[in-house]
Amino acid sequence: MRHETAVDLNAVLVFAAVAQAGGFTAAAERLGLSKARVSLEVGRLEARLGVGLLTRTTRRVLVTEAGQKLLDECVPLLRNAQETLAGLGQRDLLQGTLRIACTVEHAVQSLAGTVARFARLHPQLQIELRSSDMVVNLVAEGIDVAIRMGWLRDSTLRATRLGTFGQWVVASPDYLRRSGLPQAPEDLAQMDWVTLTLLPTPLTWHFTGAQGELRTVRTASRLRCDSAATLRALLLEGAGVSVMDQLSTDELVRRGDLIRLLPEWRLPEGGIYAVYAPGRHIQPKVRAFIDFYVAHLNASTTPEAR
Repeated sequence: MRHETAVDLNAVLVFAAVAQAGGFTAAAERLGLSKARVSLEVGRLEARLGVGLLTRTTRRVLVTEAGQKLLDECVPLLRNAQETLAGLGQRDLLQGTLRIACTVEHAVQSLAGTVARFARLHPQLQIELRSSDMVVNLVAEGIDVAIRMGWLRDSTLRATRLGTFGQWVVASPDYLRRSGLPQAPEDLAQMDWVTLTLLPTPLTWHFTGAQGELRTVRTASRLRCDSAATLRALLLEGAGVSVMDQLSTDELVRRGDLIRLLPEWRLPEGGIYAVYAPGRHIQPKVRAFIDFYVAHLNASTTPEAR
């Protein structure tokens, strides 16, 4: 597309705010502008580009194909340029906004405390911690870094492995009084299993013994859930047995609220990853936070998790 009129780059960022907020009112509140001003800026941008960027309905605003292309290819570059310019001459002072995404469970169990301590060290930095059990689009949501646990499936993303975590088979003392303790991995197939549907293979588990022997166990379940927090609550209520990550289970096991089963048999370790949008430069604020979080992980890792 050829247009002689220059595009106002600030209007592009206003459009991005509308797209990410899902509406003009929410975007206006986020930007500190009037709704009329936001609507005017987006309208002018569409007129200058000669394409519609948003489809407006009575209930919501949807991004068009052209608008999505602008979000994916141009908005990240503009944000990087903004923050680079703001940081010139103040390389030791972290400024701007740092947007971090993670699951609700990981935010509650680990990341929120780390973010709070990091924020105290950098008072000029605005931080948004966005927690959701749904995998977010890093580019469309303007996320600088996402912390993900497990096994990455999307090969288009850039990722740095920060650490690992163990997987533990656990159940409550109340359930075990009714079911009895398993003596071998094969016994788990006969127990009441609670399935976390977020996992790629939630009913098949590969165990390794102390001498390197391998066992594959296929379980069945009547109870299924789609969040780690719900899984933990079901297990604490005596609903059955399942696998949880060591980071969120360690304290419950120490207190005796849950019992770790078959500790002599190990499941594959999962990874803790920092994930970035493809092509995005890793900015100093992101690098500083990742280094800070890795130090936290190293300090809190127990011998059982290694």
